[in-house]
Amino acid sequence: MEQSNPQQLSLGVALADGATFENFYTIEGSGAAQAVFALQTFLQSPSEHGFFLWGSSGSGLSHLLQASCHKANQMRQSAQYLPLADLVGFAPEALLEGMERFDLLCFDGLQHVAGKADWEQALFNCFNRSKDRGRKIIFSANANPSELPVKLPDLSSRLAWGLSFQVPLLGDQEKLEALTMRSKARGLQLPEEVAQFILNRAPRHIGELFEILDRLDRASLSEQRKLTIPFAKQVLGM
Repeated sequence: MEQSNPQQLSLGVALADGATFENFYTIEGSGAAQAVFALQTFLQSPSEHGFFLWGSSGSGLSHLLQASCHKANQMRQSAQYLPLADLVGFAPEALLEGMERFDLLCFDGLQHVAGKADWEQALFNCFNRSKDRGRKIIFSANANPSELPVKLPDLSSRLAWGLSFQVPLLGDQEKLEALTMRSKARGLQLPEEVAQFILNRAPRHIGELFEILDRLDRASLSEQRKLTIPFAKQVLGM
């Protein structure tokens, strides 16, 4: 089992430390919870090869793909996270050469390369090489496999082979609870009125909300102040 690859270093792609399954908020029985459970089961399965996650921007797909890489590393397996929005300008066949040596490949944002002949062929070839070696691949996109504008029929069929789950967006109350959960994990006391203030005046994308929480946490530590609405206004320039 190989733990490194020269390409992994040259890509300059790093996993976010906080992108773990434990930090991903779900409600028991929800569609998101079912998707996360299926994904974690897939990572443990010796026979499953492909998994497809789809959902709107802000549903947490990048978080889940990076969490999968962290989980693979904990299982002493090699993993590579590939954010396709950042890599679309690379020569795909050269970029993906040798990637089948990783136990897990996570391709994030398939919509960014769908319809590009060179990328589709390279992904198809990589998929086959990985499958032949018994590796696992996770794809994410903003639509389910049948709705993506993939032109290569062979790649379309491969995308439909594995498990496919939608990760729905969180509602406002769920976002509040997610902010509270994240703050507790950081040891930060986030009053409910401050959390509501953030949600009412900040972008509703959960990733951006977490970035705002990170800014407030750093400012609170730096200035040794509790989080209040006036302090949040000062830090965020609102």
